[in-house]
Amino acid sequence: NIHHPNIIMNSVILATLLSSAAAFAPQSTGRVSTAVNEVNWQPNESEFAYGLPGSLAPVGEFDPLGFAKDTPLATMLQWREAETQHGRVAMLAVLGMLVVEEPIEYHPLFEAYNKDIGPAIRQLDEVDAQTPFFLVGLALLIGSLEYNRALVAFAKPEGSFSFQQLSEDHYPGDVGFDPLGLKPDDAEEFATIQTKELQNGRLAMLGAAGIIAQELTNGEEIFVNLGLAADRFDPSSVPIQF
Repeated sequence: NIHHPNIIMNSVILATLLSSAAAFAPQSTGRVSTAVNEVNWQPNESEFAYGLPGSLAPVGEFDPLGFAKDTPLATMLQWREAETQHGRVAMLAVLGMLVVEEPIEYHPLFEAYNKDIGPAIRQLDEVDAQTPFFLVGLALLIGSLEYNRALVAFAKPEGSFSFQQLSEDHYPGDVGFDPLGLKPDDAEEFATIQTKELQNGRLAMLGAAGIIAQELTNGEEIFVNLGLAADRFDPSSVPIQF
């Protein structure tokens, strides 16, 4: 059963409204101080990927297909923006999938204390079967967050403009969200912490893809597949049969 659906829906609607309000907040018309200026990063054509952080020993400059060779700076920055954002989503996804499954099985949407609710890849199906409007709220929340990122990261569609062109003063991945103040001011420290984020994000993208593929293959939770948790899931106990 869905746990307190009215509370959940109210929370989603409130979060959507708050994020939408942030998206429509007045934007500065001048150059804003972003990570490009704060850490004094400058593109270097003689270095791999224009000197962007992300390379780590022992692999180093890993580009077996040569995507970085002769790639324009604007395209390289777009790729880094996409890689950073996808890595962040993947890290949240892996953490979420591991937490809601056996043996941890903590889930804010389900009464999971009395039964195994199954693999994470099918839990949104179960939510949709019980409370369809939840997914509408979730879609609005994600859309408003992405709209806000577009306002921060992408150039205005005027003059000489190309699809997904980033603002000149935007550093890839910097959307101004740092509530704990973790972003360092020193250029070397910033490069180090961003390399860590990128490496963890890359690993998470591979990990999320592996978990999803495995659960699609046999319908079992990942720790059950590894033999680290008992298989208590009863498919007949959920609205969606698979």
